[in-house]
Amino acid sequence: MMDDFEKHIRENKSAFEEYKADKSKLWANIESKLEKPEPEIKVIKLWNRKMLKVVAVIIIALGLFSVIQFMNFEETHQKNSIATQELNDIDAHYKGLIAYQVKLVNKSSQLTDKQKKEFLSFIDDLDIEYKSLKLELNKNLNNERVLEAIVVNYKKRIELIENLLRQINTSKKTDDKDVYIL
Repeated sequence: MMDDFEKHIRENKSAFEEYKADKSKLWANIESKLEKPEPEIKVIKLWNRKMLKVVAVIIIALGLFSVIQFMNFEETHQKNSIATQELNDIDAHYKGLIAYQVKLVNKSSQLTDKQKKEFLSFIDDLDIEYKSLKLELNKNLNNERVLEAIVVNYKKRIELIENLLRQINTSKKTDDKDVYIL
């Protein structure tokens, strides 16, 4: 069989040479069936550009600024909480003293109702002053000075009440000396 095929090729050799293969078509057909390589990736070095360096410096500066502001906020918040704690301690101490002394004034039999009312209205005025000082403290204006003013306000109230009670007690003593027991 091979011999017949070979014989046929030799006899028709000229017919085979008549058609020449188109190399470009042949290669295009082969190339289309091949896997296409991925396109080459261009690498752009960002650090070689001045604008990106400037942006990086700005971002770092903003980050540092934010951290510093956060730390300052925390410190201020801590100071305010200390001031608030001091105010709560002062309030607890002095309110108890004032409440006790106001009860003594109200129970006093030496004062008339008009005198009690007049004295307690003056104490109420000092209480209004205290409330305005407390509002000012909440605005965070010179915390130490405001706290001192609040303490002075409490001391004034206590001093007034103590003076009134002292006067009442001295008048009781003088009244008691005038009485003779037989």
